[in-house]
Amino acid sequence: MKLEGKLAIVTGGRSGLGQAVVENFLKHGAKVAVLDLVSNSVNPPDPAFEESYKYYTVDVTDREAVSSALADIQQLWGNIHICVNCAGVAPAKRILDKTNKAMPAEDFEKVISINLLGTFNLCALVAEKMAENVPTDDSNERGVIINTASVAAYEGQKGQCAYSASKGAIVSMTLPMARDLAPVAVRVVAIAPGVMATPMMVAMPEKVQQSLESVIPFPKRMGAPVEFAHLARHIVENSYINGEVIRLDGALRMQ
Repeated sequence: MKLEGKLAIVTGGRSGLGQAVVENFLKHGAKVAVLDLVSNSVNPPDPAFEESYKYYTVDVTDREAVSSALADIQQLWGNIHICVNCAGVAPAKRILDKTNKAMPAEDFEKVISINLLGTFNLCALVAEKMAENVPTDDSNERGVIINTASVAAYEGQKGQCAYSASKGAIVSMTLPMARDLAPVAVRVVAIAPGVMATPMMVAMPEKVQQSLESVIPFPKRMGAPVEFAHLARHIVENSYINGEVIRLDGALRMQ
């Protein structure tokens, strides 16, 4: 699918990986609607793209709010062709704390709700909109959904039980979702990034960053958000990528 002239939804598009996707898509001629809870004044887009950008303050776990935003976006700009789900949280908490007290169930539920249920909400509601599209001339498809998993889905570290469970579920639902949506010509792909240089990571002490980079085989550095965005754009434009989870991690395997 050609990106130029298409309408994309990006969740979590106000920072980190999502922001990089927004900037990349706008530069390549797409219209972009962002769903996020971060203030609209944080990381505003280039004024040159003002007419191609729209921001919605939406909690992705609120299905009615998501549905309302999508209806408004569709009324404003027309058919939705692309959805990139980057909204998520990554709190670290062990099953038992230092006093051997169990993790509260609500802490686990919050991560699952945002990372998994939030992603599912967008996938289901966006797919419903995409199914109405006329297939594009260049690839005969109606839409592309890209979800964000993580290498923690495969090699979760200490304190990542909830996070790994949520991302493992993203991995697991990629193929069946692609099969479900194949009859309406909508592709589903997931990206599993490794250690990426998001604002949260680069704010860590230098020693911590160096320690993380030391276990990455090559390139021996954190991944750049723009590299995630490049891959997202390639997935959109390469119509034969479907039902796949692509690791973006410099050959990292977490211990």
